[in-house]
Amino acid sequence: MVAVEFDTFKNLWDPSKCHVGIDINNISSDVYEIIPNCNYIGKIMTAQISYNHFTQNLSVHLSGDNDPTVNFNITTTVNLSSILPNEVAIGFSAATGHGNTSLEVHQLYTWSFNSTLVPSTKKRSTVSRGVRDVLIACAAILLLLGTSLYILIRKSLNQKKRDIEMVHDESMDNEFEKGRGPKRFQYNELAAATNDFAENKKLGEGGFGPVYRGVLVDEGTQVAIKRVSKASKQGKKEYISEVKIISQLRHRNLVQLIGWCHDHGELLLVYELMHNGNLDTHLYHKERVLPWSMRHQIALGLGSALLYLHSECHKCVVHRDIKPDNVMLDSSFNAKLGDFGLARLIDHNSVAQTVPAGTVGYMAPEYCNTGQATTESDIYSFGMVLLEIACGRKPWVAQEDENTGILLKWVWHLYENNSILDAIDSKLNGEFEAQEAERLLVIGLWCAHPDYTLCPSIRQAVSVLQFESPLPALPLKMPVMYVNPVDPRNFPLLDSTEVTSDAVVFIRSTGSSATSKVTSNSLDTAWLFKEEETL
Repeated sequence: MVAVEFDTFKNLWDPSKCHVGIDINNISSDVYEIIPNCNYIGKIMTAQISYNHFTQNLSVHLSGDNDPTVNFNITTTVNLSSILPNEVAIGFSAATGHGNTSLEVHQLYTWSFNSTLVPSTKKRSTVSRGVRDVLIACAAILLLLGTSLYILIRKSLNQKKRDIEMVHDESMDNEFEKGRGPKRFQYNELAAATNDFAENKKLGEGGFGPVYRGVLVDEGTQVAIKRVSKASKQGKKEYISEVKIISQLRHRNLVQLIGWCHDHGELLLVYELMHNGNLDTHLYHKERVLPWSMRHQIALGLGSALLYLHSECHKCVVHRDIKPDNVMLDSSFNAKLGDFGLARLIDHNSVAQTVPAGTVGYMAPEYCNTGQATTESDIYSFGMVLLEIACGRKPWVAQEDENTGILLKWVWHLYENNSILDAIDSKLNGEFEAQEAERLLVIGLWCAHPDYTLCPSIRQAVSVLQFESPLPALPLKMPVMYVNPVDPRNFPLLDSTEVTSDAVVFIRSTGSSATSKVTSNSLDTAWLFKEEETL
């Protein structure tokens, strides 16, 4: 390994907090130059790294764009041919320090790599060289054209094969035909219902693809048609899961699946149309404020849906992706839980061993650690949604500090100080029912309790929400926890519908050191959650 480091965090082996160094098969720098002032926030710098094979000189120059004070140079002698193997990769790696001491964001705007070949000393005639160059150019063009044609043909054949497999999956047909209620549609029916999936029919786009508004020609029924993206690696798996599970469910607070289609290489799901979209849209609308009465009604509806899934079905259904985006609203603003692509059927009082999946900020920390999907992991998500409904805030707000930016921690702090109603969405201008609001917030904290063994069942939570049972007595002090941002490319992506970068979760206290790794599809932010050593 030969590396050039631009270090802004002092480890035990570092000469200073800020320095430029050259590392050769070692984490400490062989040569370095100390940077006196590390405060280059928001400034653009240019680094030039060059190596001369004859002199074996490796040099680094760091300069600041429009800043003459940034001008650092280091050089060393190293025989790369003896240090490195025959085949190497050139790239970038980044990290920050540990604890709360280092929070950094770095951007790479552009980079380039150039190599100069050693010129040949053998004399050749001008004619032969010209002929040689023409032949090489022609051969290169033919090779390029041949390779391109091969790739296109191969890609076309593979796509056709995938489409055929998708259309003629008899096991899928057999599984679906067992379900009662939803029916199979022909592709042409759904294409006609959406004007061939016209752009102006698109209602929005979720983790697995766009959703279109349509009208079934024969029935005149308005529907929402989800078109699973072909780019989604998990699309077929989630499509099968959704049809098999939701076909068995009937409840007023669940989005009704009308039908399905897997023809023409497409995976399509047909639902009843939810005229008011999803909860997230209304909570954060720039012009309209969702009134308290509707918020409370939506919370009750979501609780009713979960009570049915966890306790009243023949088999327990763990949803695994409860969040405002998946809480749909009909024309009367009644809540209906949708998107069962990640759901799992399990026996009552059991768990489903899965790869952690869902949306960051709504995923129970012990679920991130173990991959065991349980009703408790759904209840954690339910608690976070209740807090979001009441507060009108995302689970994490990037612009604020840790004490106020993390929703769960902020609300718990207000609860400690007997001022929990201060957490209610300020956009309501004080127009809310105090007892309902208090119950919504306390139940949210209860469901997202740091010790999941002390969380309520959904039946207990709904009972308190409906004023049938008294409020629980929660501990006044919440366990101290913290988060560290890390480079998301250092960790594998979760198997998820939509891993967002605008939220954060906690590791709950188990009395031992534990970590959970989650990432962001957008590669903007990821979070490593770790317990404090004192827990």
